[in-house]
Amino acid sequence: MTTLAHTLTDSRTMLRRQLLHLKRYPSLTFFLVGLPVIFLLLFVYVFGGTLGAGLGGDRSDYLNYLTPGILLFTVAGAAAGPAISVATDMTEGIVDRFRSMAIARGALLTGHVLGSMVQNVLAILAVLGVALLIGFRPNATPVEWLATFGVLMATAFALTWFAVALGMVADSVETASNTPMFLSLLPFLGSGFVPTETMPAGLRFFAEHQPFTPIIETLRGLLLGTGIGNSAVVALAWCAGIALLSYLWAKRKYNQRATR
Repeated sequence: MTTLAHTLTDSRTMLRRQLLHLKRYPSLTFFLVGLPVIFLLLFVYVFGGTLGAGLGGDRSDYLNYLTPGILLFTVAGAAAGPAISVATDMTEGIVDRFRSMAIARGALLTGHVLGSMVQNVLAILAVLGVALLIGFRPNATPVEWLATFGVLMATAFALTWFAVALGMVADSVETASNTPMFLSLLPFLGSGFVPTETMPAGLRFFAEHQPFTPIIETLRGLLLGTGIGNSAVVALAWCAGIALLSYLWAKRKYNQRATR
């Protein structure tokens, strides 16, 4: 068996391991879906009338504005999962057991990433389903829907590798569960919930130059037909940069710990 085939086979085995974990602990996925749904309902039905009027429309207009930000919030919230599972593996000795077997070194981390991507897909579909149920009405074409899904998956891939790296450097599972939490705040500090032009100058500068804002604007443009400008290029550049740097960081830390 070639090295590539060996790696692919081992990665598939590790993916199956992660999927079994998801099946065994469905509460993790329910929590991942539940929090974005709660925020969606809270902002639409409690604040939506006022915020919709601020946008020059009503509650339904605010629902359309909000949903792309909630979808990104869902992806950001999923980052805690791989961070926790990686930290658990690194602190409970299972990695030492794997190292004693003929398993491709990168397969373990790849399995965590792929398992998280599956969880992201399930969460995105569930949250989007709730949004459509309560009145979200996108006008995207089939190609734009595919592009939307592609942007969300690129973001999920980047944030998952970042979370894996955070799990690698965490000294405990508790630390790993808390470290990625700041990612869930970034949609609030961007254009996910309100337009950036309504913010004070300093906060507006941060909101317009942090990575989540171009991603949200790209999603909003694809789903609702608003202007995208160069947001798509900037968003994909952020995703590629975060994914590459996080992968190199995670791989380096894993190799360092594997040689101890």
